Amino acid sequence: MQLAVSQDRDAPTSSRTSFPESISLSSHDLLMQAADPCPEPERERLHTQVILLNRRVAAGIASRYHQRGVDSEDLRQVAEMGLVKAVRRYQPDRGSGFLAYAVPTIRGEIRRYFRDNGWMVRPPRRIQELRSEVITTENDLVQELRRFPTVVETAVEMGLSTPELDEVHGARGCFRPASLDAPAREDASLPVGELIGESDDAYEQVENYESLTPLLAALEPRDRLILGLRFVDGCTQKEIGDRIGVSQMQVSRLLNQVLGRLREQLCAD
Repeated sequence: MQLAVSQDRDAPTSSRTSFPESISLSSHDLLMQAADPCPEPERERLHTQVILLNRRVAAGIASRYHQRGVDSEDLRQVAEMGLVKAVRRYQPDRGSGFLAYAVPTIRGEIRRYFRDNGWMVRPPRRIQELRSEVITTENDLVQELRRFPTVVETAVEMGLSTPELDEVHGARGCFRPASLDAPAREDASLPVGELIGESDDAYEQVENYESLTPLLAALEPRDRLILGLRFVDGCTQKEIGDRIGVSQMQVSRLLNQVLGRLREQLCAD
């Protein structure tokens, strides 16, 4: 959120290009060159450049779905398949942001894979869809509560009954187990667990940036100002209240309302 909110600050931004924007614009320029009447061999070469430029972006998106019952390497390959589809389908004459198109395409490919291939025992479709929502909600509540939520807390947050949530939790065992002790490759004895590297924050921010940018742009100016003061400038609620002429209690309520709307829109997406 900090990266996206900072774009609305008073300081001029024309001389600054963020990390996601740089990748997106470079990819767009390459795909403009690959458009008709570009010869096929040259088009394939340019497409390959775009794929290589964005491979780590795809890997960063895939990493968000780790430990959900599907092998990490399978997830990475599915994400790269989504990237290839995005490169081939992107129409540069209709926009200037490749990642704004590619990120949802990659995420959609991963979610279809979970839906169609991730289950050893296939539960009802509704349970499949709720399982992903439960994981997201529990992760959000862990950040908010600073502990793992109870079944009741998660159920209330999602508007489910506890028996429904128990059914979703029971479906977790239906996924194929993925072991970190498994060989990284068929011809190697080194386990996958020893090959896990550190997260690259810059690449992991790409999905957040692309998801939040249009939502933040649609906010009222005062809401954007409040978020900027709180999460970019680090102001206290009292300091924000003094700045915009309201009480600390009103600032708290406004923050909760804005963050709640953003959370709902992200979950709906």
